[in-house]
Amino acid sequence: MTQRVNLIANEQATPTTAGTASSISKATCVRLYNQTGGDVVVNVSATVGAASTNQFTMSAGRTEFLEKLHTDVIFTSGAIKAAKVGFTN
Repeated sequence: MTQRVNLIANEQATPTTAGTASSISKATCVRLYNQTGGDVVVNVSATVGAASTNQFTMSAGRTEFLEKLHTDVIFTSGAIKAAKVGFTN
C-alpha cells in the first residue's frame, strides 16, 4: 500500500550552525529536500549549540525523510528545505 505524506507545518530553510539548530516545529518526522547544486551534511543533535550526535551526507537534488525525537534539533552545512510531516495511508 502506498503511503501519502501529510504536511503538518510550512517548509522552512534549515539553520546552518549548531548555535541556531532547529527542531523544525518539534517534528518527529522531517522531509528534507536538497535543492542546492552540491552535497550537504545533515547534523542531528540533542540540544542547540551542541556538537552533532549523528550526521549524514545528502546528495544534491535528493529528498529524504528523517525520523527523530521531537526535542532533537538539526542543522546543515548549507541551507536546504525542511518541513514537519507525517505519513498516512
